[in-house]
Amino acid sequence: MTVTVERTIPFFPPDLFETDREALLATLYEVGTDPEQKFILGRRTARFEDALRASLGSTDVVACSSGTSALTLILAAVDIGPGDEVVVPAFGCAPLASTVLSRGAVPVFADIDPLTLTMDPGHAGTLVTDRTRALMPAHMFSVMADMPRLRDLASRAGVRLIEDSALAQGGSLAGRPAGRWGDAGVYSFVQVKVFGMPGEGGVVLTDDAELAGRVRMLRNHGQDGRNRFLHHHVGHNSRFDEVMAAFQSHRLAGLPSRVARRTEICSYYSERFADLAEAGVVAPPVGGDGRFPYVYTLLCEDRDGLRDHLAAEGVDTHVYYPRILPEQPAFAPHARLDGSRRPWPRAREAARRNISLPLYPHLTDAHVEHVAAAVRAFAHGRKR
Repeated sequence: MTVTVERTIPFFPPDLFETDREALLATLYEVGTDPEQKFILGRRTARFEDALRASLGSTDVVACSSGTSALTLILAAVDIGPGDEVVVPAFGCAPLASTVLSRGAVPVFADIDPLTLTMDPGHAGTLVTDRTRALMPAHMFSVMADMPRLRDLASRAGVRLIEDSALAQGGSLAGRPAGRWGDAGVYSFVQVKVFGMPGEGGVVLTDDAELAGRVRMLRNHGQDGRNRFLHHHVGHNSRFDEVMAAFQSHRLAGLPSRVARRTEICSYYSERFADLAEAGVVAPPVGGDGRFPYVYTLLCEDRDGLRDHLAAEGVDTHVYYPRILPEQPAFAPHARLDGSRRPWPRAREAARRNISLPLYPHLTDAHVEHVAAAVRAFAHGRKR
């Protein structure tokens, strides 16, 4: 079926929070006029942490200023520093490397699995040395990393497992939510994430009470929360906003339905694209354990051609991470080479071929079908 669209289908929609506009305005007024005049780390933040803790079954949840900050706080809480190494994927977002470097440690880049686009446990295992202090895998787009193998590797090596689950809220593997496989995990609430909000924010989740206690101090300049101006550690300003805490608490009840709609769209895309591999368009499989509906990403041999075709059809797309981390100017000086002429081949392929399609809860069925039909038309044109 051909669907006529009146305007471009945006990749980043401008109206993500339109249905909650009145709730947001009311929350802003409530916090702004509260006689307590507490705008960070107040009772609303505590209630939000408690609600997430209950929904995830985690021993502790610590709200902070962003997903990146959450990773930094974990690294600091486990005393990773100069002389230490942290194994991270070669394909992914900059904080995987920058947070490690900010601690004076060295990121060691592992290649990825060609299907899940997440850290390859086999390659990661070859990179562990006596200086390795942690593995830091990241879930990618809509597929969780192989956490059972990575958990086993970390346990055998005697190192920490830090789970970058920033974008994976709503996912689970073997019955365990994303973020709860490692010694600690993180979520990000930047607006386009599964549980995004109109601002920056994140959380650390962990079952390690001592680690959680250190993170709580570190997020607020190393203070313990009971004695202001008593600083136990050199900490950070990574505090959570009370307006956003109340707003996210309001939106938490609707999260399952939004995740379900995202999942429905992902499944439809995958059903429609399942037969396109021979035409050079590879889609994630339908459903399966360890899936979450953040970004729907294809691998395409002619990515630029597909992108131009979709733009002509009124469909915005996005290319994440067109350059692998060890080749970024900021990180290349720290990349450890293994002697091969072109290391990290699977990460390079992902950087060359990935392209993401619109995915958000209020996409209409007509828009979803239009996107799917446009991708199929491109693939069949190439096949001929």
